[in-house]
Amino acid sequence: MTVDFNESAVRALEAAYLTTDVVEQRAAVLRTLALEPGQHVLDIGSGPGLLAWEMANAVGPTGRVHGLDLSEPMLEAARHRCAEQPQVAFQHGDAAALPYEPRSFDAVVTTQVYEYVPDIPGALAEVARVLRPGGLVAILDTDYDSLVVHTEDRARLARILDAWDEHFVHRGLPRTLGAQLREAGFRMRQRQAIPMFNPEYTPNAFSFHLTKLIAGFSGGRRDATREDAAGWLAELETLGREGRYFFSLNRYLFVAEWTG
Repeated sequence: MTVDFNESAVRALEAAYLTTDVVEQRAAVLRTLALEPGQHVLDIGSGPGLLAWEMANAVGPTGRVHGLDLSEPMLEAARHRCAEQPQVAFQHGDAAALPYEPRSFDAVVTTQVYEYVPDIPGALAEVARVLRPGGLVAILDTDYDSLVVHTEDRARLARILDAWDEHFVHRGLPRTLGAQLREAGFRMRQRQAIPMFNPEYTPNAFSFHLTKLIAGFSGGRRDATREDAAGWLAELETLGREGRYFFSLNRYLFVAEWTG
C-alpha cells in the first residue's frame, strides 16, 4: 500500500523536495548523468517535475525530457512547473511497462520509485529496452535500515516504523540493486551514498517533512495508533527546540551503462 499522492500530499512532497538536502541530491544525479544538449532523457516517477525541469535546462531546446508518473496530481504539478519548456512532456504510466519505443533515450533516471515496484528484473528489462546502447541509467533509492532517529520512546517509534513498512515493497533495495543491474546486462559506472543527515529540526530539513509523511501514514495502521503518531511529532518538535534532535537516513545512487 503506497502513499496516496493527492493534492495535499503533492504540496507536502514539493516542500520536501525544495529542502537543501534534496536540492543537493538532484545536483548529484545531474553530475553523474552529465547530460548534453540534444539528448533524450526519461524520468520514471517524475513527481512534481523538479528534476525534469533541471534536466530540460541541460539538454536544451534541441533535447527532449519525458516524465512518467502514476499520480495525476503529480503530473499536473509537473506540467505546471515545466509549462515554459516545450522540450518536456509528461504522461501517466507504469515503471514496469514503459510506453516508449525501443532505443528512445540516451539516459533514464528514477528516484525513490523502485522501492514500490514488485518486479525489479522486469523494470530493469524495460529500462534496457528503451535505452540506446551506451546509454546511462541512474537509480536512487533508500535503505530504511539505515534510519537513525533520536527518541525517548523507542517502543513507540518501533510501532510507527513497522507500520511505515506497509507503504513500500522493498525497504532495503540498494543492498541488492548492484547485482540486479549486472544480471540485467548493465555495466556499473558509479555507486554513491547520499546521506540525509539533519541534526536540526527546521522546515529546510528533509526529515522535517518526511517524519510528517511517516506519521500521517502510520497512525492507525498495525499497532501504531494515531496518538502514537501525534505524540512522536510532538516529541520531535520538543527535541528540536531543545537542540537534541537527530535524524540520519541513507539514500544510494547507482549509475550504470546499458551494454546491449
